[in-house]
Amino acid sequence: YHNIIIMTDADVDGSHIRTLLLTFFFRQLPELVERGYIYIAQPPLYKVKKGKQEQYIKDDEAMDEYMTQSALEDASLHVNESAPGLSGASLERLVNDYRLVMKTLNRLSRLYPIELTEHFVYIPRVETEQLADKAAMEQWLGLLDARLKGMEKSGLVYKTSLHEDQERHLWVPQVELVSHGVSSYIIFNRDFFASNDYKTVTTLGDQLNSLLEEGAYVQRGERKKAVTTFKDALAWLMAESTKRHSIQRYKGLGEMNPDQLWETTMDPEVRRMLKVRIEDAIAADQIFNTLMGDAVEPRRDFIETNALAVSNLDF
Repeated sequence: YHNIIIMTDADVDGSHIRTLLLTFFFRQLPELVERGYIYIAQPPLYKVKKGKQEQYIKDDEAMDEYMTQSALEDASLHVNESAPGLSGASLERLVNDYRLVMKTLNRLSRLYPIELTEHFVYIPRVETEQLADKAAMEQWLGLLDARLKGMEKSGLVYKTSLHEDQERHLWVPQVELVSHGVSSYIIFNRDFFASNDYKTVTTLGDQLNSLLEEGAYVQRGERKKAVTTFKDALAWLMAESTKRHSIQRYKGLGEMNPDQLWETTMDPEVRRMLKVRIEDAIAADQIFNTLMGDAVEPRRDFIETNALAVSNLDF
C-alpha cells in the first residue's frame, strides 16, 4: 500500500467532496483507513497581505484569530476620557473572553437566535429562583424588550411576553419574531437559565457592564473612536485592522498559481496533513447516509437543524 492524500478545495464544496471520498474508502477499501494510509491535505482558505508580507490562513477560525491579533497591536481601550488605557495582555484576555461567549452563543443559535441572546450580555443575570417572581421577571423582560425594540428593522418586529410554566409555577420569557408577517416563537425555559452557557454569558456581562463609563473610547495608533459597548470597540478595531490588509479568499485550488499550491499544500517540507482515523470515516459515512440515503425524515431534520447555522455559502 502507498499513502493516499485527499486534496479538495478549502471551502464547503470541498468539504462535501471529501465526505464522498472518505465514504468510498470506508466502504470499498476499509483496510486503507484501518492501517492509516489515508491523509487529508490542508490547503489554505485565505491569503493575507500587509505591505510586502504575505501569509496563508487555514480557515475562518484561524483568520479570525489572525485579524484579532493584528487589531490589538498598538490598541487601547479607555473606560472614560481621563482613564489610562487597557491594552496588551489585559485587553487580549477580555477580547478572548468576549470571543468565547460569541462562540457559545453561535453554538446555541440553532435553538436560540444570537440576535436575541447577545443582549443577555448587557442586562442583569436571571437566577433560577427569580423565575418564580412574576414582577421581577416583568421588570427584566422590560429591559430585554427595550433593547430588542432598538434592533427592529423593516419587515422584522420583536414582541416579548411572559409564558407561565404551570407545572413548575414559573414565569419564563417568550419572544415572538415577526418576519414579514410570519411569526416564530422562542421560549427561554428554566433549563436555559440554569445552564453553564448562560452563566458564562452573564459573567462576561458583569465584567463589561461595569467597565465602560461615559466618555469611553478605543484607540489604535493616532486614531480613536468613542464607544458605548465593548462590541462596538472590538468591531472598530477589527475594521481598522482590515483596512490595512489585502485579503484573498480561495474558493478553489484552481485559483492558486502552481507555485502557491506547492508551497502551501504539496511541499513535503512544510505541508500539513491530517491522518484519517476509522472514526472519521464512520462519521463521513453517517453524513453520507443522512444526506443521500432513501430515508427522507433524517435528511429533512438535518437540513432544518443546520440551515440557519450557515455563515459562508459558496456557489
